[in-house]
Amino acid sequence: MQTFIIKGKRLKNWKTFHAEFKKEMHFPDYYGENMDAWIDCIDELSDEPTILQIENGKYLKENVPELFNAILECGAFVNYRKIEVGEKPNLIIATDY
Repeated sequence: MQTFIIKGKRLKNWKTFHAEFKKEMHFPDYYGENMDAWIDCIDELSDEPTILQIENGKYLKENVPELFNAILECGAFVNYRKIEVGEKPNLIIATDY
């Protein structure tokens, strides 16, 4: 099982969101810095069980709720997409909220 830690206080806007995920999760150089590309990269990483640990989730939810919600909603979509093709969902999102 692999674990990636994202520091919620570093996510101030969409630019820092994508930069932080790209750096911490080792997204490829061609990462498109949009949520469709985020979903695709997360999906590729979650071929094995993957924990996405969001530190300072409460801070993120209170200060930049659209980013917090994007992580949850798009993470759920990654899992749902796997279910649709008969695979097991492998993405676990944990936060200290």
